[in-house]
Amino acid sequence: MPETVRNKQVILKDYVSGFPKETDMYMTESSIELQVPKGSNGVLLKNLYLSCDPYMRPRMTNIKGSYVESFKPGMPISGYGVAKVLDSENPEFKKGDLVWGMTGWEEYSLVTAPHLFKIQHTDVPLSYYTGILGMPGMTAYAGFYEVCSPKQGECIFISAASGAVGQLVGQFAKLLGCYVVGSAGSKDKIDLLKNKFGFDEAFNYKEEPDLNESLKRYFPEGIDIYFENVGGKMLDAVLLNMKIHGRIAVCGMISQYNLDRPEGVHNLMYLVTKRVRMEGFLVRDYYHLYPKFLEMIIPHIKEGKIVYVEDMAEGLESAPAALIGLFSGRNVGKQVVAVAPE
Repeated sequence: MPETVRNKQVILKDYVSGFPKETDMYMTESSIELQVPKGSNGVLLKNLYLSCDPYMRPRMTNIKGSYVESFKPGMPISGYGVAKVLDSENPEFKKGDLVWGMTGWEEYSLVTAPHLFKIQHTDVPLSYYTGILGMPGMTAYAGFYEVCSPKQGECIFISAASGAVGQLVGQFAKLLGCYVVGSAGSKDKIDLLKNKFGFDEAFNYKEEPDLNESLKRYFPEGIDIYFENVGGKMLDAVLLNMKIHGRIAVCGMISQYNLDRPEGVHNLMYLVTKRVRMEGFLVRDYYHLYPKFLEMIIPHIKEGKIVYVEDMAEGLESAPAALIGLFSGRNVGKQVVAVAPE
């Protein structure tokens, strides 16, 4: 008989309207057999780290026709994570493999259709595969290099710049020899951008009464590339300050995720007059570039040319608060939940 163990889980109580709360989720405990059903093609995972990401907020509502499914009330939340394979009926994975990809917000997950990457480089922190070496890292790489087509010496602006993706885009841009400015929401984050990540300038958007004037101060000649993580008033101000033939990579719009009715954007005509290219993208369209991305990023990490800051919450019980904290800017750096010791 296979061993059966208790399995702590984070469950979505019901679909969420407005700003999410910790009480929209609850902890429960079920039991799970530590064996994959024969012939199922599944893998059994022991989850080590879970990733808190802004795209998870729309999944807490009953969305139709999105690129990603809504969470189901009464069921465990799911997201990116790092895990160890305990049992496998899938030919691509074997017991003992370390993997990253989609898993459940629980101690153990039985994944029947695995969208998982095998972890080859274990001489870096495993938690990095929730961030710099995982989905956010690939998002920064694809959005900056593939969507923006950057050139040396260009002027780059990044909103939500100290987050999981923004901190990497800024460092990629500096390695290319660009002028880089970021916005964030606290003094600590501004210090991080300038002193740790090497941004040329950074400002606290909460202390700027006029974002258009702020951007003119840092970009008197205009912005070549805007890496968009925020939307709303920031996007409107950026559109006024783009250079002719500028590029905007739309990664996300965190300012809009908790609104029942999204804010309008008023300055879209500047896309026409300044011949700006604005393009949304999804990281999953670029995962074929993952090996190429690792070839680039691993040496940079080992040589200290790229640094990464994580905000680590301890224990599955801390996961709901960690996720909610993203939307008030409580986290400093990439928000990770440590579920179990490696």
